[in-house]
Formats: sequence, structure tokens, C-alpha cells
Amino acid sequence: MNSSKFFTLKEARIGNNCPECYSNDSLELTLKQKLIETKFYKAITEETASELLCHNCEMQIFPVRWTDDIERVVDYHLRGLNIKTKSTKLKPIAWAIIASGILLLVMISLWAAGVISVVL
Repeated sequence: MNSSKFFTLKEARIGNNCPECYSNDSLELTLKQKLIETKFYKAITEETASELLCHNCEMQIFPVRWTDDIERVVDYHLRGLNIKTKSTKLKPIAWAIIASGILLLVMISLWAAGVISVVL
């Protein structure tokens, strides 16, 4: 059940020329942040990803093909981005395991101190 996915932080149309079809005003920049979800917790990481898509030629433009102008625009949008802080949220099953562990530890401590006895 371990899954990691990216959620969208910001989408912006940029006015640069597409390196594939050279059209203007057809590039869309999408900035995303990574979310990890397991059985026990959900966590937002500091890892971000950016995607550039041309709506004219319907191609994803990978960073290898970015021009200097595109890189400057992407850097500008990254600087103004409100990245969510790194956080972890425990799910109810994790809280149940922690609570049962603490309860077991308290019971063993009380038994070792002689406060409670086990009758078999």
C-alpha cells in the first residue's frame, strides 16, 4: 500500500516559444510536490517536480530541451512558489499501535515493581 504521488501546487501559462513547434503562448508549466502515503502515515516531502507541456503540439518538454529563457521563467515561478512544509500525519492504526505499546510498557513496569501481580 506504499504509494507516492505528486500533487499540483501551481499551474501557469508561460509566453515562451516551444522548442518543438516554436509556437508562442502554448506552454503550460506545472509545479508539483511529493506526497507519500502508507498504512500508518501520510507525509508531505520537500521534493518538488516541474512539468512543461505544449498545448499546440501536445508534447511534454523535458528539461534537456529547455532554453535559457524557459529556465529563467521556471526559476522565477519556483522562487514565488509556496511549498508546503514537510509534515507527517499518523493514521489511527499507528496511534493504536503506539497506545498499546505504552500500555504494555506500563503494565510490565508495574508488574516488575510489584504493584500488580499476575494470577495464573
